[in-house]
Amino acid sequence: MLRKERKSERERAFIENGSRVLEKLVSTCNGKPIPIRTFSFAELSNATNNFDPQLVIREVWPYQWYKGYLEGRTISIKKAIHDCAREEAFTDLAFSAKVSAHKNVLKLVGYCLETPIVILVYEFAGKGTLGDLILADNEPLTWESRLKMARESAHAISYLHTAFSRPIIHTEIGLHNIFIDCHGVPKLTGFSNSLIIPEGETHVKDDSDEWEFMRIMRKLCPKYWETGCITEKTDVYCFGGTLLQIFTTNTMVDSAILAGELRGAGVEQQFQAVRDLAFRCMEEEPMERPTMVDVTKELRRIEKSIPLIKMSSSRVGRKRRNLAKTSISPGRERTVSVERQVKLSDFQSLVWEGHSLPSVSSANVVGDLS
Repeated sequence: MLRKERKSERERAFIENGSRVLEKLVSTCNGKPIPIRTFSFAELSNATNNFDPQLVIREVWPYQWYKGYLEGRTISIKKAIHDCAREEAFTDLAFSAKVSAHKNVLKLVGYCLETPIVILVYEFAGKGTLGDLILADNEPLTWESRLKMARESAHAISYLHTAFSRPIIHTEIGLHNIFIDCHGVPKLTGFSNSLIIPEGETHVKDDSDEWEFMRIMRKLCPKYWETGCITEKTDVYCFGGTLLQIFTTNTMVDSAILAGELRGAGVEQQFQAVRDLAFRCMEEEPMERPTMVDVTKELRRIEKSIPLIKMSSSRVGRKRRNLAKTSISPGRERTVSVERQVKLSDFQSLVWEGHSLPSVSSANVVGDLS
């Protein structure tokens, strides 16, 4: 009897969720066919050993991410743990399906409709999030890796803003929403609160609830706080904060360490260029912020500006250990205005979350930025 009741509940959830998914896909993807697969709950349960807690690889409210094994393939399964995620899951599914073709977006493999809240299935990104890698003490990310991951993440956001007839705004840019695969390739995810700028409009008015409204980065963005408006420049502001985290967390921009990996003077120039770019992204007036296309181009220019000096991994490791006490000191890294010093300290003290505000998208030119 209990088994029949469960079957009936899953059939009911499948029908209810299926109609909502179809509605979301039609509105988000313009009715175009999307090559994603539907999984049964039994398949995902088997893939995760009945959702074994030992297979939880990440937990960010209100979701748990599981590592699973299905048909000889390792997958990531995103499962909600609270009813508040019900509508978010539909949005996440629809936008992930729409943008999964980009190499720097975490590819949506499929979904399960047989539970009250849709379960999402993604490709597996074996190195965790960019935040995890940056905070790792055993093997800090190299300067070269940070530049590459920043540039490729920016390219993915540029794609959202320019590759479609109506710009997609992520709204949650942050280290926690950038996964890294086993090859070190960043994969943008976390489209639960993404939105589309309507045709003929330059912004969307945020109508989210109070809990959503208080998200950290949105709160820090001055214009969002004033108006509640969201545009492409919202993502730009968030990305500026993310850049500061990438290049000022668990790194040593001391000339001695940088002389080990890059030419010391060259890296100082690169660091200053990245820092200045981050602050431009965080300008109070949205129109004064660059577009994400311009941000991607600038990061590419910075990345190519100084040739690398190849070193053996053991030598680099010795350099890091010998200079472990020479991490950026607040007094040395901030030679800019007092206002910018405050911004930097704000972002260094935050957890990896993101948000901000307004302007109009740039042309479809993301193809030449990678």
